[in-house]
Amino acid sequence: MKRIVVLGGGESGIGSAVLAKIKNFDVFLSDKGKIKEEYKKVLAHYKINFEENRHTEDKILNADEVVKSPGIPDKAPVVIKVKEKGINMISEIEFAGRYCNAKKICITGSNGKTTTATLIYFLLKNAGINVGLAGNIGKSFAMQVATENHDYYVLELSSFQLDGMYEFKADIAVLLNITPDHLDRYDYKLENYARSKFRIIQNMNDDDCFIFCADDKITMAHIEKIVSKAKKLPFSQKTTTTQGSHIEDNSLLTKVDSNVFSILIDDLSLKGRHNIYNSMAAAITGKVLDIKNEIIRQSLSMFKGVEHRLEFVMSVGGIKFINDSKATNVNSVWYALDSMSSKIVWIAGGTDKGNDYNEIMNLVKEKVRAIVCLGVDNSKIISFFKDTVPVIVEARSAQEAVEKSYELACPDDTVLLSPGCASFDLFENYEDRGEQFKEAIRNL
Repeated sequence: MKRIVVLGGGESGIGSAVLAKIKNFDVFLSDKGKIKEEYKKVLAHYKINFEENRHTEDKILNADEVVKSPGIPDKAPVVIKVKEKGINMISEIEFAGRYCNAKKICITGSNGKTTTATLIYFLLKNAGINVGLAGNIGKSFAMQVATENHDYYVLELSSFQLDGMYEFKADIAVLLNITPDHLDRYDYKLENYARSKFRIIQNMNDDDCFIFCADDKITMAHIEKIVSKAKKLPFSQKTTTTQGSHIEDNSLLTKVDSNVFSILIDDLSLKGRHNIYNSMAAAITGKVLDIKNEIIRQSLSMFKGVEHRLEFVMSVGGIKFINDSKATNVNSVWYALDSMSSKIVWIAGGTDKGNDYNEIMNLVKEKVRAIVCLGVDNSKIISFFKDTVPVIVEARSAQEAVEKSYELACPDDTVLLSPGCASFDLFENYEDRGEQFKEAIRNL
């Protein structure tokens, strides 16, 4: 019996272990940290052997294949040892893809992945399609393949997930943008990170479609180097496209083959330049799948957005509070700052991923009244903005950050949590950071 070892006992790892068990492999799961009780119950239910708080090499290095969770870096000692032993190592997405005959719509990019994936999922649901939403969002792809049966999957894919994918093939691939992010995992080389993103189109053929942003310089610099048979469908707010999507007479105009769809920009439920791109990607996907125009229009005008992404929480004393905890890189912060019309008290900070704040300097100078640093080590933010922003203070909890922001803000200002950093120094994840932020606002 083939032995599968799963590294990581989070959502991705648990799904992989359950799928491996259902496919009659000898399965063992190992997590260097503590596994949540809810996940341990799942492992017990499926009679899957596991360990937590350690990696026992004897139980791992006898694997025929290893499924690695995306959060575990390639430089982790156990990963290095698996590679040295010559054991094949793949991602959960690669593993689950072997057992899935459904059509796969795959979305990646440095920013907008979750919003676009959720919007496309919403669109397909409205069209009556039997569709699952997975990847970097919600219930894992492997768990759904193991326990559910969908005709389509919308998969949000991070670069870490793409790195472990080899034979997997998308039917529709969406690349939203490429901006410096996670460079700490890519030897601080943008080239390595960009190549990782372009893995989304590997194995595609003539019947498949590649949807991408023609306004994104890094994408366009790489696209000529990539050999792909897939049909190219660009979207742009700056130029006209013959196939794909562009702006014309204040409308979003989309054309795939001879199928045309248009909607007024003002009718889109998601506002801001970055969200127009996300809506364009969804509209092209809708036309590729031959979904009726009225359903695409209804979906793009009714979609409510994603929690922790420019989420309006409430106003207190004339001050608006916006939760953008999902903004874990500088480019996400740029979008957030750009979309604000009022003066801002900006809550920023966390675990730095090799951030370059130069790209937001002009927006910060123009819009930010004060910065509240929410992190363990805030020295980089403080030194970068100390000559630009008159008031910079530090906080070690969401409650303290909210209280200080409220004191610093004036009526009609916006308090914006848009950290530009990972959350792991003070919080479990960006959701935890966002939830604590919202709870603190309710406690004012």
